[in-house]
Amino acid sequence: MTVVQTRLPELEYDLLRKRARSEHRPIQEIVREAIRAHVLNDTVDSSEPIFRELAHQKGPRGKDRTAEHVDELLYQAP
Repeated sequence: MTVVQTRLPELEYDLLRKRARSEHRPIQEIVREAIRAHVLNDTVDSSEPIFRELAHQKGPRGKDRTAEHVDELLYQAP
């Protein structure tokens, strides 16, 4: 794990410390969570095959058979 140092205005530090206390969590956990929320792109690409193809795979009598054919559906050649 890498250590990162930064400087915060007193007000921001106080807010951070109060939040950590109110949630009974360490400050470093709150900071890591905030960084992940800001940096990571948490979106879904609806063009992915799993969202287009899997919803339409039904077997006899309408039974969902997706689990049996997932590799074929996801990795088929275009």
